[in-house]
Amino acid sequence: MTPTEKISGLIITYNEEKNIQEVLECFDFCDEIIVVDSFSTDKTVEIASKHPKVKVIQHVFEDFTKQRNLALQASANDWVLFLDGDERITAELRAEIINVINSATKNDAYYMYRSFFVGRKKIRFSGTQNDKNFRLFRKSKAHYVGHKRVHETLDVQGSTGILKHKLLHYSFEDFEQFKSKMLSYGSLKGSELAEKGQRYSVLTHFGKVVFKFVKTYFLKLGVLDGVNGLKISYLQSLYVHETFRILKIRSEVSLKR
Repeated sequence: MTPTEKISGLIITYNEEKNIQEVLECFDFCDEIIVVDSFSTDKTVEIASKHPKVKVIQHVFEDFTKQRNLALQASANDWVLFLDGDERITAELRAEIINVINSATKNDAYYMYRSFFVGRKKIRFSGTQNDKNFRLFRKSKAHYVGHKRVHETLDVQGSTGILKHKLLHYSFEDFEQFKSKMLSYGSLKGSELAEKGQRYSVLTHFGKVVFKFVKTYFLKLGVLDGVNGLKISYLQSLYVHETFRILKIRSEVSLKR
């Protein structure tokens, strides 16, 4: 089964040599594949360039939103499928995507739920049970909101739907990598808040850190994931702590000017 409309497969990369071949295979039904790479120092570009459908664009990383919008601009087709390097499509999801594209009554953008893994261990709770993102959409009806440095937000000017089958999200190889990514995301988020003029508050800082842990571990049922749920709850609160730590530093620098 093939789609009746052309689709562009999009991915942004940095040092994804362990993942790039598998994720490129997920785009096998796409007409073209756009790889926006942040000057990887491993074999990501070398591997990707060997694929006959791939166009590689190298661009210095500023933030995730700019990289994603660059990929959208480079795509030749209106329909795009945007995947991260740690995401995989199942055979069932592949068939569902093609059925949607071939439908006469399709929406303009589709959410996909994700099954979350640390290593090969599936995480069933800790907030992951509600995790979904736009991954399939018409670029003529959507763009990534410009002011978001991390946790990019797709603004859709059209109808939306949700696909039934889930993406596989092999988000982290282990908890050390998880920790590193949370600190990186927190730094970007803190810079984003500072640029928007938000003021630092110690009460907000530590109140939000505590609330994030309680929300993930208890309200989002992290407790049911056992020790992994405890680790995830801690790392989610660490992300919030790093956000406000960077905001504090940026605020102090601004006041000294």
